[in-house]
Amino acid sequence: MFDLNSAQDKRKTILIIGINSFLGSNLAEFFKKDYRVVGTYHKKNQQLPGILALPCDVLNKDEVQLVLYAFKPDIVLYCVGLTSLKDCADMPNASDALNSAGLFNVAEIAPRYGSRVVYFSSQFVFSGANKNYNEMDNADMITHYGKSQASSEFYLQKSSLNYLIIRSSKLYGRGVSPLRDSWFELLQRNLKNNKNAAYDDFVHQGFVDVYYLGMVLKMCIDKNISNRLVHFSSQDTMTYYEFARTYAEVFHESNGLINKGKWHLPILKSTSVERVDEHLHYKLDVLNMEGLLKIKMPTIRESLEFTLKRLNGNRNPAKGVVNKSEGLSFI
Repeated sequence: MFDLNSAQDKRKTILIIGINSFLGSNLAEFFKKDYRVVGTYHKKNQQLPGILALPCDVLNKDEVQLVLYAFKPDIVLYCVGLTSLKDCADMPNASDALNSAGLFNVAEIAPRYGSRVVYFSSQFVFSGANKNYNEMDNADMITHYGKSQASSEFYLQKSSLNYLIIRSSKLYGRGVSPLRDSWFELLQRNLKNNKNAAYDDFVHQGFVDVYYLGMVLKMCIDKNISNRLVHFSSQDTMTYYEFARTYAEVFHESNGLINKGKWHLPILKSTSVERVDEHLHYKLDVLNMEGLLKIKMPTIRESLEFTLKRLNGNRNPAKGVVNKSEGLSFI
């Protein structure tokens, strides 16, 4: 159990806002051996062993203030938000509230306690043109999800003096909630149950095991990197269909159940971005991050091979996160 009054524990404290989310739960498991990890949840808590979590509504400033005062964290990871493109389009107010307004509350109060705020943005701040996107490219989003994230990026860069923004490609892995599966777990379950499924073959993006993000973030914390925006992605890109087939090869599954499809992409009606290609391409340039940390990011196949090793060769979806292992290549 976490002891707020411990005078002997000199480890840094990491507060994860939204610890029951897919991202929050995985980062909690990754960091708990090296840091004091605490978290917040909204309404219902899925208990993580050895981690104290308190209820907190990020839209309530008083509750955010109380949590930050109680823990006085060194690092705050903002893992709250709607990440489904469809949900963000269907519920724009909820998207703006969770992806932006909640972050604004945290970022406004965190400086009082010397806390660094880490925000996880995504490739969807861009339009998906067939080019390499670097950190200096202007946001030209075509989805409501990307719009809310671009707003959060802008706010932190203009208003905060102690932040880190990690703009990421698609993350995958297993979650801890028994109530909902990650898309990666659905892929595993479909193959396990011999179920035919169609996977999108029009959006090209990077895919990285969520534990790579934990490794990179730990390096950033250890090097005291702040007030930066960095890209995080695999070296190459694939569609969901290509990823599923590569998964089947690496995990020794049959690919006969994997079919090409086209998933609905809810594009903003007000977008002024001209699309000349039906396919979308989200290629994040990671050269700055690799140079900063002296590492080499993996290809998608290398990431999946790492995942197979991390899951101890277990192809079947099961809740709970297993022990981490090394995966990054150092330059």
